[in-house]
Amino acid sequence: MEIKRAILSAAMVWAIGVTAYILSFFVKILDNPELQANIVLTLALVPGVILGAKYYYKTGAETHGFKLGVFMFLVTICFDALITVPLFIIPEGGSYLSIFVDPWFWFIGLEYILVIGIYAALRIKIQGERAG
Repeated sequence: MEIKRAILSAAMVWAIGVTAYILSFFVKILDNPELQANIVLTLALVPGVILGAKYYYKTGAETHGFKLGVFMFLVTICFDALITVPLFIIPEGGSYLSIFVDPWFWFIGLEYILVIGIYAALRIKIQGERAG
């Protein structure tokens, strides 16, 4: 695994996710702003993760997609613990516990890993078809 590139990819995805999450609070569509933010994040994460995976695999890396997904999600958890929670969640009355036990957090994490895994599998399949 190209660790530096994976961390940079995770940082890109994290920045896209945090931006989408925070911006969602400025447009009121649902009565529950937290639910709205989680839905927006869930939707924004798909193209964000694809962009991050595309950047990672750009150099021809062969890392298994699910392994990369887990690693990148762990990096994102670190960014959340070091930056997102203290800067954005705690000032709004949240806590580390409220974020890391939230089922939405883990649903989004599963989505993150699955999207990278699927992207990597499709990438391999398409490369195989081009070669054959």
